[in-house]
Amino acid sequence: MLLANLVTFAASVTGVVAAPFEFPLPDGFPSPSPAQLDKIEQGAGGTLSSSFLPTSLKSAAVTTLQLLANNELFEVAFFSELVTNITTNVAGYDEAATAPLDREYLIKALSTIVNEELHALGANGILAGAGQAPIAPCKYDFPVSNFKEAILLAQTFTDIALGTVPAVQALFAADGGDELRNIPLLGSILGQEGEQVGFFRYVQQKTPSAAPFLTGGTASFAFTALQMFIVPDSCPKPLSSIDIPTFEALKIINKPMARNMTLWYAVDGPIDCERQSVVYISGQNLPLTVPISCPVHPRQGMMCFEAEFPFEAGFANGLTIAAVVNGTGPLLSPDVVAAATVYGPGLIEVD
Repeated sequence: MLLANLVTFAASVTGVVAAPFEFPLPDGFPSPSPAQLDKIEQGAGGTLSSSFLPTSLKSAAVTTLQLLANNELFEVAFFSELVTNITTNVAGYDEAATAPLDREYLIKALSTIVNEELHALGANGILAGAGQAPIAPCKYDFPVSNFKEAILLAQTFTDIALGTVPAVQALFAADGGDELRNIPLLGSILGQEGEQVGFFRYVQQKTPSAAPFLTGGTASFAFTALQMFIVPDSCPKPLSSIDIPTFEALKIINKPMARNMTLWYAVDGPIDCERQSVVYISGQNLPLTVPISCPVHPRQGMMCFEAEFPFEAGFANGLTIAAVVNGTGPLLSPDVVAAATVYGPGLIEVD
């Protein structure tokens, strides 16, 4: 079973990759003219915020806004490519692939996600207003080849955003700087992202909301996950210049299900099955630590190991974050988990 799963895993990471996505867009983004911005706002159903812009920011606020701007630019790239694939009937995105959805409605719904352009412009506007350099887009690769995969990926990265924005709000509140007055703005973005993920879940015939309390996250997990989609060395501002820790990849080999089961993981580095553990962050529960089963198996240049996935211990539907950490716990918050993380995040979506 392990060998079969590894073959599937290897195939998934060595598949054919399309040409990287590059800006600018036909509407002028990321540097639209006033007339182009007016059209973007009309398509998004609303305008950029005219509320308070801070003239100074604490260093932690600068870092988190750089993360948010990078993430919004990635989302603009993803949805732009998705809409183009659908409207041009690329294989895997044609009418048969999107059935039974009404195609006209689908294109209209996804096209209104042009509001991600306003999120990106807004984050960069806050940075610029405080004398900080705005974030320019990178080049991006998306590991999907059809509509179904694309919508699941959209659900996953939106779930990550839903867990990260509250952490940013808490940071702004704790900082006590001028950014404090932008907390309601972040709250409005949080609600809008929640509306989006409800649509992505509906398209997959899932319930619109996954769970009563969604999974929290950290800037470091979000920044690490974001870099899975960025072409190395393609960013005008090197990602290494943004002061957020990142981690080595944690790959999940077999498919997680909404039940107690064993998961196989793979990492490109050493694993100490006696002094390291797997931690799960799910819903608003305390992180749950489980042991790594010994022995560890070297396969295809990676170290593979198994750990229990105790879904029935109170995990939430939707996103669960896995990480390999030093120590055996307990670890009492996502921030504490991130501080101990060696490999992660492993992104698990179950319903």
